[in-house]
Amino acid sequence: MFLANAVVNTSRKLLALILALLVVGTLTAGCASSEQPTELTLANIGWDENVAVSNLSKVILEEELGYESVEVRRAELDSTYQRVADGELDAFQDVWLPNQRALLGQVAEDVEHLDPWFLDTTMQGLAVPSYMDVTSIDQLNESTVDLILGIEPSAVAQQVLADEVIPQYALKQKLVEAPTEGMLAELEILYTNKEDFAFIAWSPHWMNQRYEFRYLEDPKDAQGGTNDPAEISTIVKEDLREQDPVAYAFLSTIKLTEEQINDLENVINEEEDPLEGSKRWVRDNRAVVQPWIDAASNVEAS
Repeated sequence: MFLANAVVNTSRKLLALILALLVVGTLTAGCASSEQPTELTLANIGWDENVAVSNLSKVILEEELGYESVEVRRAELDSTYQRVADGELDAFQDVWLPNQRALLGQVAEDVEHLDPWFLDTTMQGLAVPSYMDVTSIDQLNESTVDLILGIEPSAVAQQVLADEVIPQYALKQKLVEAPTEGMLAELEILYTNKEDFAFIAWSPHWMNQRYEFRYLEDPKDAQGGTNDPAEISTIVKEDLREQDPVAYAFLSTIKLTEEQINDLENVINEEEDPLEGSKRWVRDNRAVVQPWIDAASNVEAS
């Protein structure tokens, strides 16, 4: 009798242990399926506003929202859209429309296009330093300008300059293609020496605070609207909202004025490190960034 009771008690304990393990396993599986991602990959094509906003995002996601790793991955403009569509990149925060409309159109069904994060009016076009007398593109051949400083060949403004502006005005100047960083370095040298030159300019950008220059008139409308005001926005991979609602809420909420993005770029230049500059800017602009943090935190809490 004693042996029978011992067997029964042992069997009951074993059954209870099995049931407990099953319950724990079920709960663990349920938690794993709804676990918030802690990694993200953002595109960076090297344009200053893209460097600024992507590193700002990295700092806030890692230091305020608990992400373990937010990679700001260098990419080329002409391939970035497809890389977001393929899911290799989670987001690209420097979509200029209408300039990049063709690139967006190629992947429109495989990405989600968020509302603009830039709140002011952009400018873009061929420009010269204010110390020059030139006011229109058709005056360049009469000036002493030998160089037009351009940017990456993948940029729409660069393509329009090479394919439309130079032929229509029969410009004799040499068009220099270079990464944006290289163009800005050369701009600094030529401007400091007060040499005559032309260059592609745009806003938002810290150059608008650092240098005095004017956008040239385009009587032939050779720039074809690429110098018209544009929107700057973000695309994310198609399923980011479902896979990472915190990042989606954060990226959807970011809003910056021209003064704010230019100030962020200037702080980054002063620190000579995008991350350190972004950290300092966040500390000095809590009222600006707190609503973005709150929006993402509310999603996390729910």
